[in-house]
Amino acid sequence: MFRKEEKKALTRLAVLSIGWPAGLDRFYDGKTRDGILSIIGWGLIFGSIMFLSPCHGYDYVEGSKNISDFSTNPLIIAPLALGAYGGILVLRKGFRLLRQFETAED
Repeated sequence: MFRKEEKKALTRLAVLSIGWPAGLDRFYDGKTRDGILSIIGWGLIFGSIMFLSPCHGYDYVEGSKNISDFSTNPLIIAPLALGAYGGILVLRKGFRLLRQFETAED
């Protein structure tokens, strides 16, 4: 069916696609420290985006504030940029694993 290298590439790609924010691909590769750092990094990025987002809380839900009156925090650019960079790294690793699957030999 599949050769050993193809199976390895597919398994790593599946783990990457399902668990990239939790660093499951790093844990699968045996890099525990990198996996923990990945969890901390993505947690900080998502947490800071949620904290710095302009529309959080019940003020906007109950209609006490008009959504057109909110002001965007300029610090939100940093976690958005880091998240975009992390997303690019995840996509790059995914394409590398796809190329590894494609070029696997006997």
